[in-house]
Amino acid sequence: MPTLGIDLGGTFARAAVVDASGALLSVAKRPLAERSPTAVVETLAQAAREAVAGSGVRVEGCAVVGAAGQIHKDTGVLAVAPNLGWRNVPLATMLGEKLGCTVQLVNDLSAAAWGELHAGAGRGSQDMLVAFVGSGVGSAIIADGRLVGGAGGVAGELGHIKVVPGGRRCGCGELGCLEAYAGGHNLIALTRELLAAGRSPMLAKLTGGDPALVTPVVLEQAAEAGDEEAQEIHDRAAQFLALAVANQVTVLNPARLVLGGGVLMNCPGIRRRLVEGVQAWASQVSREGLLIVDAELGDDSGLIGAGLLGLSASRAG
Repeated sequence: MPTLGIDLGGTFARAAVVDASGALLSVAKRPLAERSPTAVVETLAQAAREAVAGSGVRVEGCAVVGAAGQIHKDTGVLAVAPNLGWRNVPLATMLGEKLGCTVQLVNDLSAAAWGELHAGAGRGSQDMLVAFVGSGVGSAIIADGRLVGGAGGVAGELGHIKVVPGGRRCGCGELGCLEAYAGGHNLIALTRELLAAGRSPMLAKLTGGDPALVTPVVLEQAAEAGDEEAQEIHDRAAQFLALAVANQVTVLNPARLVLGGGVLMNCPGIRRRLVEGVQAWASQVSREGLLIVDAELGDDSGLIGAGLLGLSASRAG
């Protein structure tokens, strides 16, 4: 029976009806015009209804929402959502009341990992680490074919391990997180600071001095052109990412490492440094037989995974 998967991003809400193979039967996308919890819940509900209506099939069971942030798995409360500026929002309950069905809330990387496991780059694997670097930094863990959530549901929060104690403030409110140095939003912020200080002629040339044109790709271009200030930001981000993922490989011993997200897919220099770091710094035994691959499902991984998680929940119920 097809199920409903929902992806809550920082600027858009997407909903899809997903069949048991992971195929998207219908997709609806709506912008988040307002970011208050009430307004976002209404937008999510509209997208969900539009996707169901467009699918032409009967949808049963619970809806699963993948959201960027730290989630209390037992209550469906979105404890910290940096992209939305939320703290302790009972999103599952609010959306469930709006849709008239049970709603399960999961981390967006958990949903993406589940999608890749069953319909993408993880097919055939039972022990997998997924690491995405896009606007933020996240990971998810599959062990023995199951998602690892931890006691409170926040296992795998790669972006919020500390790499500089007492360092730069992260969107989560804490100091020195990996995401504060390597997430796309923060790479842009760091690069704009450099541009504003007038210390990077190459960045000024590439952007014409317009901070709106700063992207992680522009940062990488400046670094590869030999700009020392840009190189410092770029190299630090790449090294921190490589060390963090290598340490996860050492601890978890996955059979497969799946890499994704806009920064890794569009900045080959950072991706190369990450892979080289894993190969150099993960323990020898843990990396034996490790297969490093790119995610296959693109922006749809979270939608597909959310739908397939809904199918699993329906079967379990």
